[in-house]
Amino acid sequence: MGVITCNEDLRRLAKRRVPRAIFDYVDRGSYDEQTLNDNRRDLQALRLRQRVMVDVSQRNLACTLVGEKAAMPVVIAPTGLTGLVHARGEILAAQAAAAAGIPFTLSTMSICSIEDVAAHCAKPFWFQLYVMRDRDFVSSLIARARQAGCSALVLTADLQIQGQRHRDLKNGLTVPPRLTAANLLDLAYKPAWGIKQLLGQRMTFGNLAGFLPKQDKQTSMGQWIMSQFEPAMSWDDVAWVKAQWPGKLIIKGVLDPEDARLAVDAGADAIVVSNHGGRQLDGAISSIAALPAVVDAVGQRTEILFDGGVRSGQDVLKALAVGAKGVMIGKAFLYGLGAMGKDGVELALALIRKELDVSMALTGTCDLASVGPLVLYR
Repeated sequence: MGVITCNEDLRRLAKRRVPRAIFDYVDRGSYDEQTLNDNRRDLQALRLRQRVMVDVSQRNLACTLVGEKAAMPVVIAPTGLTGLVHARGEILAAQAAAAAGIPFTLSTMSICSIEDVAAHCAKPFWFQLYVMRDRDFVSSLIARARQAGCSALVLTADLQIQGQRHRDLKNGLTVPPRLTAANLLDLAYKPAWGIKQLLGQRMTFGNLAGFLPKQDKQTSMGQWIMSQFEPAMSWDDVAWVKAQWPGKLIIKGVLDPEDARLAVDAGADAIVVSNHGGRQLDGAISSIAALPAVVDAVGQRTEILFDGGVRSGQDVLKALAVGAKGVMIGKAFLYGLGAMGKDGVELALALIRKELDVSMALTGTCDLASVGPLVLYR
């Protein structure tokens, strides 16, 4: 590929370089993918309001996100299996985020562990937590995040039961990847990925080391992990988490205004309007469609972040105009990681920053404090 001009270029390059099962895990959603597609469609349907003859010679993208200074209103979202997209992927993405001056969030289901990332990154990062049946293990994860100096805890609320992702089943996705005739042929065309993985530190869930039981042939690791998510999780569990976590607590996976109010009442310092990237409840509304009602419900009481379908700086500007304080990106950085490793993540972030900067200028906006509904064409 020649000049890379947008995130879609990185996506196409990643598709050529990452094994199909891993790429589809990143790229696809649950069931019929209605919500996955709506996330993009509804963002694209919003139109920006062009303004002219406005002095935009001095522009500023800096902001504060959940009490932390950031160079732009973007956070790298927690994504599972990042280290299988590219060897040491979580470490590389965290380093790229630090270089760009934005927060990075490590998933519970990461390949590199909390300690792996902390050992290679000087800047504190956020840690995403799933509440599982084994509360002692969850407590140990919180303690490890504290020990590593994580600056915020992101409690994911929308994965008590995992939605079915058809493509993962069809591809036979496993962790670590299981060699079959089909994926051996696929890997033959992507030797660089395999070599880097062999030279990497891990190919399984780093944060679960020592917790995972031996698996028999009838039960895959993925099936076992799905059985560990806590279906009985309730708002009372937020108090249990807060009793162990002294820092900022962000609750991710909120779409409904009533849930937003309950999250704030439970003590959330911020919430993330998200439908898990269209990977959980298929048929749920898009994140951008849910955002206005959540902003109306709790926008004066807490900080609201947005997650779902963001691929460009224009998407960032639209989410801010609807009422978000910042956005999380998942697929957008993973495409860069799969395409070019750390350089690809840095490029993905640079593209988003440039697009946001230009779009702000062309809407007559010089700083983030000026972004609001008037930026959108009605």
